[in-house]
Parts: sequence; structure tokens; C-alpha cells
Amino acid sequence: MSHATVWLDHREARIFRLSSPTVDKSTVRPVAHPDRKHSRSEPGNQHHPDDDHRFFAEVSSALSGYAHILVVGPSNAKLEFMSYAKSTNHALEERIDGVETVDHPSDRQIVAFGRKYFKLDCD
Repeated sequence: MSHATVWLDHREARIFRLSSPTVDKSTVRPVAHPDRKHSRSEPGNQHHPDDDHRFFAEVSSALSGYAHILVVGPSNAKLEFMSYAKSTNHALEERIDGVETVDHPSDRQIVAFGRKYFKLDCD
């Protein structure tokens, strides 16, 4: 069985494969628009309506090979990703075992959190 922990916010998704002694990491970033600002309420914001959908589709694709997935992150992006999975990718939704709030941990902390969550041998 393959396990992954994905940490995500609106700027990136860091995916960690936990099923082997060595951890593999991949990163997915949304399409960059030069005028995009993080807050949708800021004046002059050039948020494109499909940006999040495309970003979540890429993250979903990157998670296609995992049987057990833990989604973590600091804010709303993880919840928006869960809504995306529920409405567009039921197979992915069924493989997500948990959603947890974590701030901005290091890669090593994300891996440790995922291994503890899934009760994987850390050797």
C-alpha cells in the first residue's frame, strides 16, 4: 500500500511518498499570473476563476497512485481541495484518510506527522 501526505496552501502543494525508507517529494504549483494577489478582496486583484480548479486538478493527478492520503495545511486551501475532490473526483475523495490543520512545518516535520498518522514504521 502506498501512503502520501500532502501539505498545501494556495501557493503550492508538497507531496511526500511515505511508503519506502526513503521519502520522495514532489511539488505542484498553480499557474502563475503576474498580477495575482493572495487575497481575493485586494483591489486590483487579477484572480482567474479557474486557477484553483486547475491547481487542484494537478494535485489530484499527482496523488493518483496513492491508496492512503493525508491532507494537511494551514488554512482554507485544504478544505477547498476536499470540496474539489468531493465534487469532481470521488475516487480521490475515498482515498483521503484525513485532513489536519498544520501551520508551516518543515518537510521533515510533515513526513514525521504523516508517518505517525498512518502508524508507519519509521525505520
